[in-house]
Formats: sequence, structure tokens, C-alpha cells
Amino acid sequence: MALSVLDDFVAGLPGGPQSTTVERAKRRRHGLPNYRLVRYADDWCLVIKGTQADAEVLREQIAQVLSTMGLRLSPDKTLITHIDEGLDFLGWRIQRHRKRGTSRHYVYTYPAKKSLRAVMAKVKTLCRQVGVHQTLDDLLRRLNLVVRGWCAYFRPGSSSATFAYLSHYLWSTVWRWLRRKHRRSTWKQLRRQYCNGGWWPTSGDKELIDPQKIGTTRYRYRGSIIPTPWPTTGSMSSPS
Repeated sequence: MALSVLDDFVAGLPGGPQSTTVERAKRRRHGLPNYRLVRYADDWCLVIKGTQADAEVLREQIAQVLSTMGLRLSPDKTLITHIDEGLDFLGWRIQRHRKRGTSRHYVYTYPAKKSLRAVMAKVKTLCRQVGVHQTLDDLLRRLNLVVRGWCAYFRPGSSSATFAYLSHYLWSTVWRWLRRKHRRSTWKQLRRQYCNGGWWPTSGDKELIDPQKIGTTRYRYRGSIIPTPWPTTGSMSSPS
């Protein structure tokens, strides 16, 4: 709520989100910057179509605006970067790359390395917390909850390669747990008992979730078409 002053400040800027397409194009012809603000709670990213100098000036202006609320920008967390260099935001890596096999460049969003390391650490921790005296069903139930939620968050992006990497890590980690549980069993015996003769772990009605089989959805919603919850007029009426 305190950061609503930031929303209001950016909204009132020339070239801000309330500017028309014609106005924004005119500003660019005159070398003036345009802005878009993306904010979730206290995490925010200001997208600027302009120069680094424009970004630096705006950073100082925002610092002054936030100071009126007793807030300040964290030097360690405040970053000015070019889209070609990319940035991490809300667990995503956002960066412009050349599309393979073409000369065209696009902005891609995919899970950041920090996010991938975090879910891998959770998988590893769960395989340690669930003792080998417990059933595979207990392990799969806890793993599936974590992995399914993580993959659901990162579905709307270019996440297929990351999902494939996580799939292999998940498989190998569970197999190490099974090997610890049955140290004297052969691979063939373990596959017959826990994989129905295949290679993917399953137990009764539960099967280890395979991130690689989870389909991705690209850019399902655009920020400019999501309806705003804020009133568009200066007055509000209460229901009768």
C-alpha cells in the first residue's frame, strides 16, 4: 500500500502508462523516454524505452518520491540494466536473445538459476527428511507437492529446457534414495518393484511427477490487457 505513491508518480509521468500510442511515438521521435511499471507488492521493475541516463535520472526521482514515505532504495537490490543483459524478477530470468536459426531477437522469460537451485535444494532436503524406513509413497507425495507447485508457477514461459533438467535431477535423486533403501537389490529388482519394469518411480496410485511432461504456455496474459482493480474516475459509488 505504501508503494502506491510509486504507482501514482509513474502514472503521471509524460510517456507513462496513461500516454497514448501516438504520444509515445512522438516522444521517441524527439529522443524522449517512455515508461512502464510492473509491480507485485514491494518487488517492482520499471521498463524504460530510452537511454541509461534517462534511467539514472528517474532512479533519483523515485528515491525522492519514496523518501516521503520513509522508504529508500536498497543499493544492493536496485539495478539498472539493458534487456540484452537481462534481469531476475519474481523468480524469472527476463532477457532478450536471438532466436535460434534466425537473425531476429525476442525477449524470453524462463526460470532464473536461483529459482532452479532453490527447488533442487528442496528436493534434496525432502529425500533426506524422508527416511529409508518409510515408504516410497511417503516420499512421492511430498515431492509431488513441491515440484507440481513450482512447475505451475513457471509454466507461462520458455521453461521446457529447465523442466527437462529438473526432471533428470528429480529422477536421479529419487533413485539414489531407493538405492539407499535397498542396498542389496539390483537395478532390475528395483525397477520391477518400483517402476513396473520401466525406469520412472511409481508406488501404488502415486507416480513421481515428471516436469518434462508438463506443457508450457507462452505469455498467456499481457499486462496491458489485464483489467485494473482501481477506479478510473474520481468518484466511487457504494452498492445499495
